[in-house]
Amino acid sequence: MDDGVGNKLRDARTRRKLSLQDAEEATKIRARYLQALESEDWDQLPGDTYARAFIRTYGALLGLDGDRLADEQRRARGASRPGERLPRVDPRPRRVSRRRRRRGWQVPPRLVTALVLALVVGALIAIGLAGGGGSDESAPGGGAPRTEPAGGSGSARSKPEPAGHALKLLAKEEVWVCLLDAGGKPLIDGAILSPGETGGPFRSGSFTLALGNGAVTMTVDGKQADIPEPSSPIGFAVGARGGVRELPEGKRPTCT
Repeated sequence: MDDGVGNKLRDARTRRKLSLQDAEEATKIRARYLQALESEDWDQLPGDTYARAFIRTYGALLGLDGDRLADEQRRARGASRPGERLPRVDPRPRRVSRRRRRRGWQVPPRLVTALVLALVVGALIAIGLAGGGGSDESAPGGGAPRTEPAGGSGSARSKPEPAGHALKLLAKEEVWVCLLDAGGKPLIDGAILSPGETGGPFRSGSFTLALGNGAVTMTVDGKQADIPEPSSPIGFAVGARGGVRELPEGKRPTCT
């Protein structure tokens, strides 16, 4: 089809003298996916919904009406969902699994002085208590030396665990991810994870998740979830009790 979506994208890229690698760098969409768009090889993409999201982003880069091209592809494929909400493909997806290194923290001189004084005062108090003892029962306000009951306020107390469940993703292959917490806040906002890249762990009372394909390992509270791994888009919900269930297409988050 000379006037098809793929040819329009290819012609626009050629006019702008861009290579597929240039377009990949600008859109953060893999060159092999861009090539599939231009060839209209839809089976090489993670599903029609995501193909149209890629078309919208790629068309915008090339100065075309991406929304119109996406709708043209939908009609050519025989889909009957005008006005559908497409997943957002972020041209600059933020890294979700790289933890920033903390810069070395220098202790201010005044704080050092205060800490030294506190240690000296503490040592003097400890020496005074050890020397005073509790053997003189006739001392004013005397009585037996005070002791802490077992398990009292002097015993160590463990900090309570934060509420909710911990969820972590590990990409086996390249995969588009949209992950929302219990309040609908994006934790992974329509980003593409590379093979071996991790997302999380994130903590929330519940989660909703959409994937471009099932090539991920998902752990909930340290336990690997038993989920299908299709090559097509799929979605899941993690409930308040930590259970995982698959979501139908209309219930999956889109990060739009």
